[in-house]
Amino acid sequence: MKTLTEHSYVACAKGVCGGEPVIRGTRTAVRIIAENWRAGLSPEEIQAEYPHLTLAQVFDALSYAEDNPEEMDALIAQHHRAYEKGVAASAKRRANGRR
Repeated sequence: MKTLTEHSYVACAKGVCGGEPVIRGTRTAVRIIAENWRAGLSPEEIQAEYPHLTLAQVFDALSYAEDNPEEMDALIAQHHRAYEKGVAASAKRRANGRR
């Protein structure tokens, strides 16, 4: 049986980062913390990259990500698709002589 954890540092609000989970009081998406962790950074290294966050906030974001893996996978995939689409559109504009 899975035990759900309270995440006091994580919030979702429609007008903040498209409603995706963020560190409360910031615009730092939990997705970004999760991506850094999946890329091999330690919680301490992530906190050093985002010095406005406390280590407790980083750990809570990681806990949230682990409690909600399907949501994190979907958000990460969505942002990767958006990035690739933007890169393709930029390349097309450059090829057509526009910026």
